[in-house]
Amino acid sequence: MALFGKPPEQNPEDRIELDENAFKEERNVQVAVENLKAYSDAEKVQEMVREGKLVFLRIKELREADINELKRAVEKLKKTINASDGDIVGVDEDVLICCPPNARVFRG
Repeated sequence: MALFGKPPEQNPEDRIELDENAFKEERNVQVAVENLKAYSDAEKVQEMVREGKLVFLRIKELREADINELKRAVEKLKKTINASDGDIVGVDEDVLICCPPNARVFRG
């Protein structure tokens, strides 16, 4: 019984059958944690993102050693990731998240 009287009549056409297999698609996302110690490390990260891996990138060591080299490396990563329809986000001053095209970081 409904809270305020009789429950509404349900029309069988208001329901649809869902194929449960449609929701069982395999979601295999690999996550890596890397350190950006030099500009040359950006190539390794680019390759990982191209392979579909989500990369948490620690940048503190390079930021403290050479801020200009860090800026160059981040620009290189941004160009590659944006060109492949991926996503790159700074979490704080020490970590970047580099996402392949099949992943996004929610900014809320």
